[in-house]
Amino acid sequence: MQSTLPIQLGATQNLHEFRRTMTGRIFLAVSATLFIAVCAHVSIPLFFTPVPLTLQTLAVILVGLALGPALGSSAMLLYLAEGAMGLPVFSPHGPGGVAQLLGPTAGFLFSFPLAAAAAGGVVRAVRIYSSQLLAALLAGATASVILFAMGACWMAHLLHLNPSAAWYLAVAPFLPGEILKVSAAAATYSTLRRWNRL
Repeated sequence: MQSTLPIQLGATQNLHEFRRTMTGRIFLAVSATLFIAVCAHVSIPLFFTPVPLTLQTLAVILVGLALGPALGSSAMLLYLAEGAMGLPVFSPHGPGGVAQLLGPTAGFLFSFPLAAAAAGGVVRAVRIYSSQLLAALLAGATASVILFAMGACWMAHLLHLNPSAAWYLAVAPFLPGEILKVSAAAATYSTLRRWNRL
């Protein structure tokens, strides 16, 4: 037991030091974009709305929680740049490339940097007053409000919808799933925190 403890502590310390280097931050940002791209391809189209059901928002919230506001939002900006260049990182149920950044789901996509920053900022601001899980749940809920607000507002603007129609096309069908995704992201983050990996 005594012989393994220094190795474990050293590995954790090295991980924290790696995260502070430019190489480490680039590696984490690129890895985050790959994670989000994989989650974007777990996609189910819905016949009544142009917004597919994906795991993207879970990934955005988890990346924000894990990487913090600055690196999390930077990773989201990199993700959007990758998509704009035509890399297959967006949901396959859209046109891809710049066209997807101008379509009905663009508001959701452009909310990613702000949502990740909010998740990372809130969880770090309130964790001294609450448990890690409750802080992460609050942070995830805050990020979700940003995601849905920007997504619904853009869709209402683009498709000339009234607020009620935007609510039923861009928000209401996704709320049950979003509760599950926020819970999963918060549980994963709090588990990682208990392992002293973040």
